Amino acid sequence: MHIEFDEYLITDDKKLLDIETISSFLSRSYWANRRSKEKIRKSFENSECIGVYKGEKQIGIARLVTDYTTVYWLCDVFIDEEYRGKGIGKRLIESITTAEEYRNLFGILGTRDAQGLYEGYEFEKDNGKFMGRTPDFLRN
Repeated sequence: MHIEFDEYLITDDKKLLDIETISSFLSRSYWANRRSKEKIRKSFENSECIGVYKGEKQIGIARLVTDYTTVYWLCDVFIDEEYRGKGIGKRLIESITTAEEYRNLFGILGTRDAQGLYEGYEFEKDNGKFMGRTPDFLRN
């Protein structure tokens, strides 16, 4: 994936990922602010990653966990606060949901505060079919 728009680039080129920046993003999130940098690094190594860049500066990220056949889990979506409100997050989600490798897979995600964004890309609120287990390190 390689999408250029305005002065931005959306790409799945993992060589461009900046783990320091990603760790900083996630430390400011409600869902991953207790993850160690090592866990973040390893999770991104073992996932599909879509980065957003302005020049060489990473300004956004999305991570996908997938079997490439039936399902993907969209997670760790983050746009730097300085760049929000410019449609960059929308372009990121659009690039994923329309990509040949993902558009025919069942997509799942969890969000507390961005349902409106994802509903615009045909994600629907679930009525209680999914369950989750909090890892031990977060419960203790």
